Amino acid sequence: MLSSYARVLLVSIVIIWLAGCASPAKKEALVIDDVSFSVTHPYTVSVSAGGGGETESTGYTNISNEDLAGAIEESIIKTGLFSKVVEKGQEDYKLSVFLVSMSKPMFGLSFKIDMEMAWSLVNTKTGEAVMRESILSSHTATVGDAFAAVTRIRIAIEEAAEENIRLGLQKISTLPLM
Repeated sequence: MLSSYARVLLVSIVIIWLAGCASPAKKEALVIDDVSFSVTHPYTVSVSAGGGGETESTGYTNISNEDLAGAIEESIIKTGLFSKVVEKGQEDYKLSVFLVSMSKPMFGLSFKIDMEMAWSLVNTKTGEAVMRESILSSHTATVGDAFAAVTRIRIAIEEAAEENIRLGLQKISTLPLM
């Protein structure tokens, strides 16, 4: 029969094995490429992102600012929403996206991520903010998506972020830019 110390040790090893190590959200999983907008804009845009963070192996999955900005840029290019994505200082419009909040569930067979991003689109010639919008999105990942909890969390975060990018770009596609 196992001693109580051995039981605790065994349970701890099993929990660590099931939990695994956190991995960052993958930029490729955030890119939307299955949408075409009926209206596209003949202007250039630069993209910046904030509010994200780096993922530590013992921490929680995050989205880095670079990956978020890169995913938005690639999504704009793939959908043709703007004529071109350019460096800051050369743009007709400046798009800034800030990850305001992201829920962080700890336990469960299903992980629901609720996410809020603040989107701002500014006409650089006039300085006018043509859009300031808080966009909410969510996604639930289940054991059917992945057995390991850290993988389910990463999938839920990636899907919630992808949906937020989709909604943000859809909103921009409805704007009468000049």
